[in-house]
Amino acid sequence: MGRLRLRATGPARPTTVWQRYADLDQWASWSPQIRAVHSDGRTLVPGLTGTVESVVGLRAPFAVESVDHRRHRWTWCVRPGPVRLRLHHEVHAHAHGSRTTLLVDGPTPAAALYAPLAHLALRRLVRP
Repeated sequence: MGRLRLRATGPARPTTVWQRYADLDQWASWSPQIRAVHSDGRTLVPGLTGTVESVVGLRAPFAVESVDHRRHRWTWCVRPGPVRLRLHHEVHAHAHGSRTTLLVDGPTPAAALYAPLAHLALRRLVRP
């Protein structure tokens, strides 16, 4: 097991970045690997479950573990196949807009494979 830390800084306001996380219907607009999110709920709340559909049609179940709307933090687990990844996201104010961070806990090879796509998504997330 390993831990990978990614971050991106950009001009979007922290409230804008947080709204892009909190509204599941927006995920596909900034995350290039996501085609759709299938869930009964459309906003981040603890206990929310569903599946994330990739652009190639693969689906991975997920469960949201925690959400702190005031501090702009949330954690979820995603299970692509036999792999389990725990992802912890945070959004902070930055002198030039916002900074978002992602901690990925899981098998080191899986986290390393996911890192380039995740970093691209984070960079798109903090853009206006």
